[in-house]
Amino acid sequence: MIKIIQIILIITLTFSATALRVLADTGIKIGLLVPLTGKNYEIGQSIIKSTRLAVNKINNSSIEIIPKDTKSNPLDTLKAAKEFQKLGIKIVIGPVFNKNQAYLDEIKEITFISLTNKGGNNSKNIINAGINATSQLNGIKKFIELNKIKKTIFLTPDVDYKNEIEKAIDNTKIKIIKNFVYNTDPTKLTQQIEKITRYEIRKQNLEDEIVRLEKSNQANKELLIKRLKKRDTLGSVNFDSIIIADFDESLKSVTTSLLYTDISPKKKYFITLNQWFDESLLEEASVQPLYFPSINKNNYEDFSAEYFEKFNQYPNQLSFLSFDLVGLVYYLILQNNSIVDEKIFSKKNLFKGKVGIFEIKNNKINHVLNFYKIENNKFIKIF
Repeated sequence: MIKIIQIILIITLTFSATALRVLADTGIKIGLLVPLTGKNYEIGQSIIKSTRLAVNKINNSSIEIIPKDTKSNPLDTLKAAKEFQKLGIKIVIGPVFNKNQAYLDEIKEITFISLTNKGGNNSKNIINAGINATSQLNGIKKFIELNKIKKTIFLTPDVDYKNEIEKAIDNTKIKIIKNFVYNTDPTKLTQQIEKITRYEIRKQNLEDEIVRLEKSNQANKELLIKRLKKRDTLGSVNFDSIIIADFDESLKSVTTSLLYTDISPKKKYFITLNQWFDESLLEEASVQPLYFPSINKNNYEDFSAEYFEKFNQYPNQLSFLSFDLVGLVYYLILQNNSIVDEKIFSKKNLFKGKVGIFEIKNNKINHVLNFYKIENNKFIKIF
């Protein structure tokens, strides 16, 4: 992969003078479909600001970003898209939410780069650019292979993205023993984890061994019994690592239940999905080390600092992605001889942005992510 990236032109919003002159002659308009009113208007405003930053970085006056309001509604999204159609715009960043894609396949001459990370749409003119489950599992797969981890189980919450996880497991061919789907209800969770980890059997093993030693004539049985009584269970589990596809308090509930069943991150790898550097996890010392794929942390922090300096507020995660998407569109247009059509996302290509490396092929975008661990209350980059 490294050699391929070195061969292919990689751009971080910096382009040659020749390429700039080409676009200066032709001009390029990029539509932006975001919520500008309603409960999600702050997301839309933040995305507009980040795209403005990106255009300033490119420093080419021929690029124009034209925003329109989706009102977080599929019909209003379609109406705005038709206005783009009348303006002759061929490429649009947005919409933000998966539900707002509902009618966009009606406008086939426009390519929409949605910020959602959900898959499932079969429309060739809609490309989901969010950090999807496949990208994340590819990062986890690389980590597992580097560490020669042989036995991995998967824990997936019974929520709306469950199917996304199942598809990603198939897409990546990641080697797991089994995918356990669990109910996130705290009153049921621990019992489910007990079953997965064979807790009752291991607990009974310990009690049986203590009884056996007490009845035996073994010379050092008092010392052995004393040691056993400091333990919670006795016996092994049939896995070396656990991938937990969860977030926030639900993730913490799962890790707490694992600790309760005597499964420790000091002995088994605790791996999760992209946590966007949730600092509350730094306080969870008992579940460290905790491993996860993610965007480039240094770039994220640099972007946030620059955004704050410019706008006196911090960006959301979608702003970070939309910043890169402006550069990505610009780069692909240059690669396509300044022609804006549906083909620019069909060719195999790589683009290095602040998020990380974008892989483009057959109207799909995946991300090559970095990998981190939380240990000693710090985020530490692994690769």
